[in-house]
Amino acid sequence: MSLLPYIQPAAARAAASGIIAAVNYGRERPGLIPLWAGEGELPTPAFISDAAAKGLRDGETFYTWQRGIPDLREALVRYYQRHFGMTFPVDELIVTSSGMHAIQMAIQLVAAGGDDLLYLSPAWPNFAGAATVAGANPIPVPLTLSGNGWTLDVERLEAAVTPRTRAIFLNSPCNPTGWTADEATLTAVLDLARRKGLWIIADEIYALFYYDGTRAPSFLDVMEPEDRILFVNSFSKNWAMTGWRIGWLRVHPSLGPTFENLIQYSSSGVAQFMQRGAVAALDFGDDFIREQVEQARKGRDMVCTELGRARHIRFAVPQGAFYLFFAVEGLENSMEAAFEIIDKANVGLAPGSAFGAAGEGFLRLCFHRRLDQVEEAVHRIASWVEARSA
Repeated sequence: MSLLPYIQPAAARAAASGIIAAVNYGRERPGLIPLWAGEGELPTPAFISDAAAKGLRDGETFYTWQRGIPDLREALVRYYQRHFGMTFPVDELIVTSSGMHAIQMAIQLVAAGGDDLLYLSPAWPNFAGAATVAGANPIPVPLTLSGNGWTLDVERLEAAVTPRTRAIFLNSPCNPTGWTADEATLTAVLDLARRKGLWIIADEIYALFYYDGTRAPSFLDVMEPEDRILFVNSFSKNWAMTGWRIGWLRVHPSLGPTFENLIQYSSSGVAQFMQRGAVAALDFGDDFIREQVEQARKGRDMVCTELGRARHIRFAVPQGAFYLFFAVEGLENSMEAAFEIIDKANVGLAPGSAFGAAGEGFLRLCFHRRLDQVEEAVHRIASWVEARSA
């Protein structure tokens, strides 16, 4: 007997992750090179872990500030001063239990059951999943791939707006494509949101993993203080903290009390000793970030050079993030292909279909790992493509 007929429809509609399906299929394979997930192979640096361990030893194990400890929120102020040249009041910064938690609360703030939320596709699947579970309707707006790379047609985005639309979710630099919005595109999207009375949920988690400057263009560069923009971010990528599950929001100060309530009724705050690690990451982690971005840049260049020589493969060189999203000629079922690559090449990739219908025919490779691993994986993938096309 199944109890599924008795659960809420929104929960039942939550789709299984194609990325996790590939991971589960190949997780225990000896010698497999895992490039399916969005993380490197390095553990969290000791200066971060040691700060958290000290907090634990000091007894910081009690209930804490719902919005985050003052030390961490002040460290976030300093982070934006250094990397964005902007100073925000501390009450605009809110600590969350992961970037995913930040996204969930942003959706709760702007949408109710039956509302539409627009997002760009191919897309990291978790936003659409979170919107679905919240009872909203995630509406994909496809990016276009041409000889000039991935592009957003803002007129196509506007055509998707209906009376039910409440927000636009924009992830830039983008997972999985590496597409990065320039200031002109951000300005056009912001103008659309203003004209239509829409919120923007800006996912800028990869802002520092950008290869044409020190950081990617941001809505912070073009917005006015009263614009309806919610910025979601995470400690996961910059500081190798994927397993810590700490993120943050930057919001209009009037929204602080509401988000404090949403935190109270969801996670009741992030463990204080973990926040000590996050303070150390922000204050002492810039050199680590630079090293990681440089490694990712080398991985990107090597992958694009090697796969650029391969026949039957098509891609746009990513401007940001740390993924190559590549199409294979004649590939119709990317999930089957991901499994076959595990079996025959012993490389773990994410199937393009996991990123929506616009991703079918593609595979995603994370190049933010040791260069020798990435190089070997690329050779195996190229051999697999040649064998299937022979």
